[in-house]
Amino acid sequence: MVEFFDTHAHLDFPEFRDDLTEVVARAVAAGITRILTIGTSIESSRRAVALAERFPSVYAVVGVHPNHVMEEPEDITGLLHPLAAHPKVVAIGETGLDHYRLNRVSAAEATTIRDRQRSLFLQQLELAAQNGLNCVIHQRDAFQPTLEIMRPCAGRVQGVFHCFTGTPQEAAAVLDAGSLVSFTGIATFKNAQEVRDALAAVPLGRFMLETDCPFLAPTPHRGRRCEPAYVRELAEVAATVKGCSLPELSAATCTTARAFFQRLT
Repeated sequence: MVEFFDTHAHLDFPEFRDDLTEVVARAVAAGITRILTIGTSIESSRRAVALAERFPSVYAVVGVHPNHVMEEPEDITGLLHPLAAHPKVVAIGETGLDHYRLNRVSAAEATTIRDRQRSLFLQQLELAAQNGLNCVIHQRDAFQPTLEIMRPCAGRVQGVFHCFTGTPQEAAAVLDAGSLVSFTGIATFKNAQEVRDALAAVPLGRFMLETDCPFLAPTPHRGRRCEPAYVRELAEVAATVKGCSLPELSAATCTTARAFFQRLT
């Protein structure tokens, strides 16, 4: 069976509490040989590391999501540093900027949140550089500010803009900044032609595949809980969009993931 990786999952979320062993087993049976479970807070990151220790096919990414920055200390480096040293921690994140909800709070609060997001984003980029790791990047309604922070990091830290839903031109801007993109099950949605256009425009070797589970289940599972095994359906659509075979897509995306997540075996 052709192998694929799920480079972005949230196995520590409560949606998987009752049947996680079965979820991981289904992924392995579907040829998903590596699953990266992503931290969104300090506690979530600790759970991610514990899951990586529990399952041979699972690896961890540790970090603080921009929507959780106000729940954490102003300096998170000391809390993340010991986690980053774990041999099955393969990147820092998910980190970045999220301005989606800032219009729902006062101007003063929005400024505070925006500044904290930027500060913790920069801390995590520096932590990644110090540990020889790359970063998993989240951005929502903050594409240009996120890109501006990433550009000076080229050569020290590479980012993957996960759950990429932008235009082909935005994808090109990410690649020009030295980073990569990653596509989810959204690429299989009937109304997501622009995402497929971006996928078509990104060369093999510059993108990865992910589920972002438990969210964004691909067609034909849309509306249900997503899980890592569903990378298989995403890969079939991606291969069609790229005009390549599944083995060619497997070789390209898995090689890209191993180069980006350098501790991934």
